[in-house]
Amino acid sequence: MNGKQRAGEKIAPIIIRRDEGEEAGHHGGAWKVAYADFVTAMMAFFLLMWLVNATTEEQRKGLADYFSPSASLVHSNSGSGLPFGGRSPFDQGEMVSDRGTMSVSPGRAMAPPGEIEPDSDTSAQMLAPNEARNAGLEQGTASGNAFANGPQSGPKAPGGGPAAQQAPNAAQAAASGAAEQTASTVANLQRTQKAEQEAAAFRAAAEQLREAVKRDPTLAEAAGQLAIDITPEGLRIQIIDEEKKPMFATGSSVPLDRARLLLLKVAPVIAKLPEPVTIAGYTDAAPYRGGERTNWELSAERANATRRLLVGAGLPEGRVRSVTGYAERDPLLPADPLAAANRRVAIVVQRSAEKS
Repeated sequence: MNGKQRAGEKIAPIIIRRDEGEEAGHHGGAWKVAYADFVTAMMAFFLLMWLVNATTEEQRKGLADYFSPSASLVHSNSGSGLPFGGRSPFDQGEMVSDRGTMSVSPGRAMAPPGEIEPDSDTSAQMLAPNEARNAGLEQGTASGNAFANGPQSGPKAPGGGPAAQQAPNAAQAAASGAAEQTASTVANLQRTQKAEQEAAAFRAAAEQLREAVKRDPTLAEAAGQLAIDITPEGLRIQIIDEEKKPMFATGSSVPLDRARLLLLKVAPVIAKLPEPVTIAGYTDAAPYRGGERTNWELSAERANATRRLLVGAGLPEGRVRSVTGYAERDPLLPADPLAAANRRVAIVVQRSAEKS
């Protein structure tokens, strides 16, 4: 300010501004656009590579011809200007073809050899092969006659006969073996099915017999003397003695009332089954007191008395295969030969499925 300040004159304030530094400006999103273009290009590239790998050579030619300005003059695979050589993914196969149905055009029928016209060129061309064929047939006939009259020198099989005759024999043997194997497999399946059905019938009969004895109040005390089980031989039903509860009188083959009632329950159940029945009698090891009679006679007589009761109660006589007495030779309790349980009668409904 030059000179002295005039009186009453206001002095304007002086403002000093200092920039402490500017923040970095925003660079924009140009890099994002470039990155997006790069990713799009890569995706398009990989898609192109996949399409090239997925198309056939003929389809690639069709694509190239489609984009070629002179496709109709350079190649013939464009399908008259259509892409992919004029083909589509659905023009193959019988059910999806878009090529249309097949057509049959009538042609010229070949006349028999005797009706060939010699004036026609086609007839002349057909006549020459026919004549050559006839000449060949005549020559073959002559050779065949010479072969029949002369010694035979054709190839022989190791068995001594011609190889042409051995081949059908081998084929017949193979077919016969395959048929036998098939028949054996079918027979085994039928046998297995029959065995399963038979086992189911045995189980049902055993359950029916147990229920019949359980429902009868007169057999409540004798229910424990009836043993039913299924063995490899078949359905076995045993009537067993207990202490002071015999089924037969001592030394006798006459069944007591308890045994008679049990057998009357057994007969109708086993009569419904078609399998054969065997009956066997057993005694304990106590010697028989009665002169010349032994446990053999006693066991056989008790088995035969059981047979008579069963037949009288409805079991067909023809179903009984055997009646046997084993004496004391097959005890139920080998550790106690004199036990009452060794005195018994066994009725076995024999299996028939596995023995057929």
